[in-house]
Amino acid sequence: MSKMEETMMFKSHPGDNSPREILQQVYAALQEKGYDPINQLVGYLMSGDPVYITSHNQARTKIRKLERYELLEELVKFYLRDL
Repeated sequence: MSKMEETMMFKSHPGDNSPREILQQVYAALQEKGYDPINQLVGYLMSGDPVYITSHNQARTKIRKLERYELLEELVKFYLRDL
């Protein structure tokens, strides 16, 4: 089997942003632009349509680096962490 046919494992680098950091940055960018961050994020998570997220401070680019399930997982973990 050639090297190109082998499954490669992706490892994030220390400089990569976590889902939590990305959510915080996107929230701040939405707030700065005068949007309701909660409504915009819910719209994005429900539809997958990136137009809900502003391009201000590269928020749209940042949030699209993650799968929506990763963002939902982070939100659920945060919400349920003290149970």
